[in-house]
Amino acid sequence: MQAAVLGKPIEHSLSPVIHSAGFAAAGLTDWVYGRYECDEPGLAAFVDRLDDTWAGLSLTMPLKEIALAVADRVTPLADAVGAANTLVLRNGKRLADNTDVPGMVDALAEAGLESAESVSVLGAGGTARAALGAAAQLGAATVSVFARRREAVLELEPVADRLGLELRSAGWDEAVTAGRADLVVSTVPKGVTDDLRIDWRPGTVLFDVLYDPWPTPLAAAAQSEGVTAVDGLKLLLTQAVRQWTLFTGLDEAPVEAMRKALDKAARHR
Repeated sequence: MQAAVLGKPIEHSLSPVIHSAGFAAAGLTDWVYGRYECDEPGLAAFVDRLDDTWAGLSLTMPLKEIALAVADRVTPLADAVGAANTLVLRNGKRLADNTDVPGMVDALAEAGLESAESVSVLGAGGTARAALGAAAQLGAATVSVFARRREAVLELEPVADRLGLELRSAGWDEAVTAGRADLVVSTVPKGVTDDLRIDWRPGTVLFDVLYDPWPTPLAAAAQSEGVTAVDGLKLLLTQAVRQWTLFTGLDEAPVEAMRKALDKAARHR
């Protein structure tokens, strides 16, 4: 059987390392996991070419929103956040799902955070959708989004409505107050938060989707204030573990083998 990760750019993806380690540890010797560069216009054609030896696709940027359009069915979660990072291929049908959201929840649970009444999100791009979904699953009522463009936050309002969240928009210059929430999720690219100052409240948890290098300046500043900081490498693993079970149909993944392979690959980047 086959699976693969698609996106653009894709050459630095560590997904093949994680999934392949899982296949090997589970004795799935006839399973292979590849990596293909693909943009939004090319996704439908790529999927149309796949035969019944394909079990699924992991999708990264910029394919997470267009993935909904090439699926036969969309899970309620993927529909709510308006994005899917997973296509499960079975019996000639395509199911779009989102493991980023529960993966984020899993990663935070490992760090000791299992609920949050208030959440601050830095950035309003594609990953912010998953952050809103995670906030809802953690029981938050309110999410404050700090962004440089008000228009980007407006695009998240339908997502918040579908998830039953109150969305508060704030300017980037107000991000100093983000640390008042139970959870702060930074979804922005490398370098954007390097000079950002946040007043951290004791007990707040930071989740930064970046992991190379780690800690980021934002995470280092938070840790110096006693804040627990969770890196994006944890999310890369937890979302992949959930994908792996969807692709293989097995109830449990060999998580520790997958974790060790990822940690080793990350150290040697």
